[in-house]
Formats: sequence, structure tokens, C-alpha cells
Amino acid sequence: MSKPKVLVTRRVPQECLDILKPHFELEHFNKGVAIPRKQLLKSVKDKDGVLCLLTDKIDDELLAAAPKLKAVSTFSVGYDHIDLPACKARSVNVTNTPGVLTESTADFTWALLMAAGRRIVEGDAYMRGGKYKGWDPLMLLGTDIAGKTLGVIGFGRIGQAVAKRALGFSMRVLYYDTRRAPLEAETTLNAKFVPLDELLRESDFVSVHTVLDEGTRHLLDDRAFGLMKKSAYLINAARGPIVDEKALVRALKADKIRGAGLDVYEWEPKMAPGLASCKNAVLAPHLASATLETRIKMGQMAASGLVDGLVKKVRSPFTVD
Repeated sequence: MSKPKVLVTRRVPQECLDILKPHFELEHFNKGVAIPRKQLLKSVKDKDGVLCLLTDKIDDELLAAAPKLKAVSTFSVGYDHIDLPACKARSVNVTNTPGVLTESTADFTWALLMAAGRRIVEGDAYMRGGKYKGWDPLMLLGTDIAGKTLGVIGFGRIGQAVAKRALGFSMRVLYYDTRRAPLEAETTLNAKFVPLDELLRESDFVSVHTVLDEGTRHLLDDRAFGLMKKSAYLINAARGPIVDEKALVRALKADKIRGAGLDVYEWEPKMAPGLASCKNAVLAPHLASATLETRIKMGQMAASGLVDGLVKKVRSPFTVD
């Protein structure tokens, strides 16, 4: 009996492949860049399953090109690249990798927050450029973090993990979400549920952790930046298009906010014109879950989702983080 055929659209940890190989006939686009769309559409024609990434659109066009497709597993928590209703209509099971990257993403969010607030990247460049001539009381002044107000947009697993870390900095935590968190979570994390506008007006650091959908696309725009304190920082390790990136560039250049720390971008891997020249922005190449331990766990979870769907015939649960 022939094995189900699976396409893996990017290089992945060996531990992921070790789970897949005994069960499937694999076609692997083993490169560090996205598989070209034409090649993707050609490769899925005879596939029973696909292990994809955020850069691979699973839409009507792809589903029509893959009549045998029964399961899609995305190597991510985010799922805005997948047309879930279209998959459901064709009985294609969809799984993602929530939970396993919560702690690493929360850690990296704080790395961005502290790097932006304390101007660490600028200081690194200052040293490497041979500009440091001795201690100066007014050199590269940043902002205090302890005791400030943290605003968390999206209070799921990752948002709450970020808020938990704020306890160690004695920060006041405000949060906004479409649904209020359980009272136990609010009490444990000392977090207050507030309207978005209030969060924007009162927060010293605004950290984004909501899902990307039509309701959150460009949630942070010119109006939002106008509400924020001029001393505030925006941190985004969620999804790029939640932020109107051109509006962010305008806000940074006009000193409407003091700085930003970004790990994701609206037109990833490209950035909005002018963003690269903003010295008050810390820019990372989508590294939030980039630890060896987390990426291995993500790969194992993504692979297991295909095994469940195609071999065990178990519909793995799809989870919004």
C-alpha cells in the first residue's frame, strides 16, 4: 500500500522530518526562502497533505489545484494565510502550533521592549563605530521600564505571558481584547481590562499580541499613534499588518511616539519605505520563536498534525492563541 504524499514547503528541523518520513512520501522544498507560487501550485496536485508556513497562501486557487488534499499543517500559530472556510468546505483538516512558542515569544517581546526603551541597538552601533570616547551623562538616554504602564493588545496565551513578566518590573498592566479574560487571570497578573483608546492614551509601552483578521488589520494607524503618549513605544511580535506600517513611519519620524520594536512587517520580508532609516526603531527578522528548543517543538507539532489527520484519521484541534 502506497504512503500518502506530503509536501513540506520550507527547510524545517530534522526532528520534524523524522516524524514525517516513516508515514509519508515526501517532497521537500528544502530552502530558507518561500517556495515560488507556481512551483507550489504544481507540487500540490497529487498531495494528500501540506506542511506550510506563513508565506504560503492556502486559498481557493491552491485547493482547486490539489483535489486529493486532506490535511494542512502550518508551522506557526498564525493562520491568516489559510482560508479556513474554503478548507472546511472541502473537508481539509487544518492544524497549527499554538502553545509551544508562548514563552519564547514572550521572552523576545521583552527583548524588543528593553532594546527599544534602553537604546541597546544604537549603543551597539556606537561602540562598533568607534564613537565611544568615555562616559557621558547625556549619552543615548533611554527610558525607565520599571514602574511604567504596559498596554497589551490581545490577551491570549502570549499576551498573558508578556503581562506575567511585567510583574517583575512592578508595572501597571492594561489590556484590551474582544473578550474579557477570566477574573482569575486578571487578579494573578494584576491586569485591568480597558477600551483600546484608553490603553493607547495611558500606556508607556504598547505590545501587540492579537490575531490578524479583518477586524484587526491596521488596528494601529495614524489615529492610534495620535492617541499614544509622545514618550511611548510600540512593540509588535504578532502579525505585521495589524500595524499600518506607513503610519508608523510617519509617527516615528514626527516624534509622535518615542520608538518601536518590531519583529514582523506589513509586507514581510519587505519594510515600509523609510522604516530602515528610523534610528528609534529596533528591527528584527521574525525571530520571536527562534530558539532551537521552540522551533524543534513547532516542527514536531506540525508534523504530528499531519500524522493525526492522514494516518490516524483523527482531526487535530485547531487552536487560536
